[in-house]
Amino acid sequence: MKRFAPEISGNLRSHMIKVPQVIRDATGIIVLGKRIKSLVFSTDVAIIRNTNADAIMAVYPFTPQPLITEALIMAADVPVFCGVGGGVTTGKRVINLALDAEFKGAMAVVLNNPTPNYVVEQVRQTIDIPVVVTVVSEYEDIQARINAGADIFNVSGAKRTTEIVRGIREKYPSVPIIATGGPTDISIKETIEAGANAITYTPPSSAELFSQSMIKYRKIYEEEAMD
Repeated sequence: MKRFAPEISGNLRSHMIKVPQVIRDATGIIVLGKRIKSLVFSTDVAIIRNTNADAIMAVYPFTPQPLITEALIMAADVPVFCGVGGGVTTGKRVINLALDAEFKGAMAVVLNNPTPNYVVEQVRQTIDIPVVVTVVSEYEDIQARINAGADIFNVSGAKRTTEIVRGIREKYPSVPIIATGGPTDISIKETIEAGANAITYTPPSSAELFSQSMIKYRKIYEEEAMD
């Protein structure tokens, strides 16, 4: 008898952002007892509330603020990997933001690429939840990051992402890797085959989704006018 997974969906929540099915081929990372295969890269609370991703990658290009952290975690009904700086924001402030994110319920904290290793080490010593460190180049010293206390690597190398993931996986067979998968099923599959355990998916923006809806609405009026 063929097994299948029944799906239950309400009318109001049926219109949601679904991550590409190919991401299910990833092994996933078991974080605090939960298997994470897909993460949506967004800080839009409407998108965060309407996606089937396993978790949220909430990283943004501004100084992290506890108020934003609280809003994102409250809006999400799945675990949140929360950005706490490490680029413009560094030092003691990063450590305080990481501790605050843990207290507010984040599943993990994400440190930006320029974060010095001594800050990674201090964050690791301060909090209990996983520390995710972003990797952008194949020339980075991954061993130094591991020594400092990085638990998970978040690879974001644009077109070089697959090569970076493959390089890390060859040297470190068991290290957990999250990576951006690119825009197509083929690119996502290549990233998974290179060694990524979980994939970050960038959804269309609210403006793009609204644009699609407006096209449908206008088409209804055009069809009615032609009748």
